[in-house]
Amino acid sequence: MGGNPFDLAGRVALVTGAYRGLGFAIARGLAAAGARVIVNGRNADALAGATAVLDGEGLKAAASVFDVTDARAIREGVADVTRRIGPIDLLVNNAGIQRRHALVGFPQDQWDEIIATNLTAPYLVSQAVLPDMIANGRGKIIHIASLLSEFARPSVVPYTAAKGGIRQLTRGMAVELAPHNIQVNAIAPGYFATEMNRALLDDPQFDAWVKKRTPAGRWGNPAEIAGLAVFLASSAADYITGQMIMIDGGMSVAL
Repeated sequence: MGGNPFDLAGRVALVTGAYRGLGFAIARGLAAAGARVIVNGRNADALAGATAVLDGEGLKAAASVFDVTDARAIREGVADVTRRIGPIDLLVNNAGIQRRHALVGFPQDQWDEIIATNLTAPYLVSQAVLPDMIANGRGKIIHIASLLSEFARPSVVPYTAAKGGIRQLTRGMAVELAPHNIQVNAIAPGYFATEMNRALLDDPQFDAWVKKRTPAGRWGNPAEIAGLAVFLASSAADYITGQMIMIDGGMSVAL
């Protein structure tokens, strides 16, 4: 392994749900490491804004508008990226949603929505990019798991179930795809200051709990996830597969 093992030059990376938050931070990090990044989402205007920011920083970025819960749209979107830019070498399954209710009254349609976006979508998008990865004899897939892949809190049971499924999806895919030189890993963020966590950030009691419960004493900054994503996407991680790595300021190891 010569040269810079973290260099992603020449690689095409697709990041789902990438117009803001952790997805955008990951896309920016991969692009800064040399990758041609495709930011995905359902809102064309939001994606245009995200790619404009990356372009303004001298980074290589393009947009791909499709719904990660629609299998046909996924296949068409991936095929379009392949035609326009080239086969996808790196996939980050970041798109996710959250809903909060007491379990006893949790609406089934919201359970279905959470499972579809947070668990089924990574499976479907991975399926769509795998033929080219297998044909090329290499690939990297990174799922975004969660602290709640291992732990639990009230009011988010469907999200916890979905993210627990991501942990096992990562392991199952890693074992099956290793003979094709495809590595599959997961990043499990703790509490990051993102728009998805806005309600929690704005709750003084919860904010104080996060800061007290986390040894680092603060919420994570979205930019802090980028380095780990670059590492797992790079040749430096060629012998790492099936792993879920916590990035949580020490919360998961503290009493």
